[in-house]
Amino acid sequence: MKRTRGPVTVSVPPDLTTRFEELARAEAKNKSQLFRDMFTTYERRRQEKEFVGLQRYGVKQARMKGILTEADVEALVFQGR
Repeated sequence: MKRTRGPVTVSVPPDLTTRFEELARAEAKNKSQLFRDMFTTYERRRQEKEFVGLQRYGVKQARMKGILTEADVEALVFQGR
């Protein structure tokens, strides 16, 4: 039978353990559910940060090429059609 879950062991200071358990109780979740939610949230925020970085890079490159408005983008897209 294929496993649907894998164990993860994490060592943290005692005060963080206590806070984590309190948060799990406050959220009415077990520690595994809370960890999955926290990890998913962290991963999503990391991806959003990466996306924003790519957008900034794109804007910088566009400015260097003199592409400043949507009209500039349209002109470039339809150039030679």
